[in-house]
Amino acid sequence: MKVIATDLPEVKIVEPQVFGDNRGWFYESYSYEKLRNEGIDVKFIQDNRSYSKEKGTLRGIHFQKSPMAQSKLITCTRGKILDVAVDLRKDSPDYLRWVSVELSEENKLMLFIPKGFGHGFLTLSEDVEVLYKVDEYYSKEHDRSIRFDDKTIGINWGIDDPVLSEKDRNAPPLCDSDVDF
Repeated sequence: MKVIATDLPEVKIVEPQVFGDNRGWFYESYSYEKLRNEGIDVKFIQDNRSYSKEKGTLRGIHFQKSPMAQSKLITCTRGKILDVAVDLRKDSPDYLRWVSVELSEENKLMLFIPKGFGHGFLTLSEDVEVLYKVDEYYSKEHDRSIRFDDKTIGINWGIDDPVLSEKDRNAPPLCDSDVDF
């Protein structure tokens, strides 16, 4: 596994070593020891999967408040997404900066997003499946979201009218959020 820096020092791209031949391919999708040796010392305890049938589906910006904040390791196992992480830590020099990475079944890249960051993604194809590991269990009480088009954050999603859930359509702007990082 190779860990690649992004413009946000704590957010990392993880590139697995893929072995292919006439039968297909194989790769190790997760190794605690290898990631720890690359500076990602997180023990994941839950896997989540999501499926989006339509291109242009936007999920996010999501996070869990402390003490149930989550680090995530995201991969796209079918289709293609634009995955986005935004720094929500008020004391960070990168506060409100964001980074986006294309994840797909073809490139097999993963994105590591630590606690203190919001996460969202836009489907760039139909029939998209996303798998992500988290280091804290889901907590409805701590689950939060911020509007995907919050002008203070200014994420360039590249779409004007995404497919949204009711939760994401009604998410508050950052200024009305109780984010506590």
